[in-house]
Amino acid sequence: MANTKVYHSGVTIILASASPRRAELLAAAGFTFDVDPAHVDETPIDGEAAGAYARRLACDKARAVAARHPGRVVLAADTVVVLDRRIFGKPADRADAARMLRELSGRDHEVLTAVAVARDGAVDEHLESTWVRFAPMSADEVAWYVASGEADDKAGAYGIQGLASRFVTRIDGSYTNVVGLPVAAVHRMLK
Repeated sequence: MANTKVYHSGVTIILASASPRRAELLAAAGFTFDVDPAHVDETPIDGEAAGAYARRLACDKARAVAARHPGRVVLAADTVVVLDRRIFGKPADRADAARMLRELSGRDHEVLTAVAVARDGAVDEHLESTWVRFAPMSADEVAWYVASGEADDKAGAYGIQGLASRFVTRIDGSYTNVVGLPVAAVHRMLK
């Protein structure tokens, strides 16, 4: 377990994620949390819809970590980018990242984050949707962004909070959802 942050209710939750972005979002919002990443199989089931996939993974992560911490509140999440009903998870390599960015270029896509809160065997879940529009990207821009390394570990091969912000022309929904955790929804769920 890692750093504990301050949350106004005095309840310390467990973040079942190794994502530094999720930890930063929770800390910025004033939540108290410990970190204990979940390790679950993230292979999609054939024919599984993006929302169902994200929900399944978030719930699996929450249950896995809750089993290690009886009586504690566990928060887990999973984010996917969806284009033409296809799930864009984390790129396998930089060539895969470039492919994703070429496909997102000049298009609208959906970002889905499933959030699961587990405690004492019960799991509450929520699915947040945000639409994002990318400006057209030249081949040089795609190559520059991929070479920055920022795309390496992010769903859809981009981080809206970083260098990729220059390519985002519109967002409809929760900004923090696109970063990786819909903070307002998390707050509602934990109240």
